[in-house]
Amino acid sequence: MPNWFSPDEWRAVALSLRVSLWAVALSLPLGIYVAHVLARREFWGKQVLNGLVHLPLILPPVVTGYLLLLTFGRKGFVGQYLDMVGIVLAFKWTGAVLAAAVMAFPLMVRAIRLSIEAVDPRLEAAARTLGASPFWVFVTVSLPLILPGIIAGAVLAFAKAMGEFGATITFVANIPGQTQTLPSAIYAFLQVPGGDPQAFRLVLVSIFVAMAALVLSEWVSRAVARRVSGS
Repeated sequence: MPNWFSPDEWRAVALSLRVSLWAVALSLPLGIYVAHVLARREFWGKQVLNGLVHLPLILPPVVTGYLLLLTFGRKGFVGQYLDMVGIVLAFKWTGAVLAAAVMAFPLMVRAIRLSIEAVDPRLEAAARTLGASPFWVFVTVSLPLILPGIIAGAVLAFAKAMGEFGATITFVANIPGQTQTLPSAIYAFLQVPGGDPQAFRLVLVSIFVAMAALVLSEWVSRAVARRVSGS
């Protein structure tokens, strides 16, 4: 196979894909739950929760990364206890997963929430009157109808995670082969003389992966929608 990319470039691409996939996989169950709570329930503090969910979209990414460092660093509020059991997130690829998940979470929740709000609540109410539990109503009635929204939210989160830079580089730094993701590698190549070709190749990879994810998402969403509608 032709050596189109250097080992450092391959490692950055592979790490970005791994970080993004793990970020989506780990945050998706919570994203579905939070979206359902915001769409279907009324409670004191709902707007506070909504604000906290969307806060990473408003704050500068560097601030989010710094807050993650204060919280999950080895001396952080949570990180010091995780360190006691051998779990270290700061300056590790697992920390990059956390940073990417936090930054992508608002986009995921918003897409899923809009999908849930589009479902007629009377369908869920009818299932409950037949004796179904809230969980079973969600699994059998709501979930099939919101699958396109879940897929859209997952793809948006994946694309955001692939492009995350500020929070990641603040929380886990830019260590080649360990925490250097695609955006971090592009930035690093642009800082050295003669690094433009490598940076440009990685930019093309980023565009290709993002477009492929969007096309696949559109195809899967339409296929699921057709199956749900029975057409």
